Amino acid sequence: MTVLTKPAQRLKRRRRVRAKVRGSAERPRISVFRSNRGIFAQLIDDDAGRTVASVNWTESDLRGLGRMEQASRAGALLAERARAAGVESAVFDRGGYKYHGRVKALADGAREGGLTF
Repeated sequence: MTVLTKPAQRLKRRRRVRAKVRGSAERPRISVFRSNRGIFAQLIDDDAGRTVASVNWTESDLRGLGRMEQASRAGALLAERARAAGVESAVFDRGGYKYHGRVKALADGAREGGLTF
């Protein structure tokens, strides 16, 4: 029996999700990374291999907020930047994390900001 570490388990889940989720120019992929200190999100066009918009917890708007508030505000900020780039719809890539807590808060913030997925 193999014992996988937590990062290895997350990587396995992440690869399973990425096999099914693909972003395009019309519907880019929202990629989420959650660390102990903050949350990062990117809108990625997989066809062109480029990032359309991104948000980082170290930005001045998000720096002093609590974890959940930071995640929902990051989602709203990402949606605002996506609209500026001409993106209305996206696909959500949870990155191997449970759709729960801060990951869910980011998705809800993006939906409230006007993105559909």
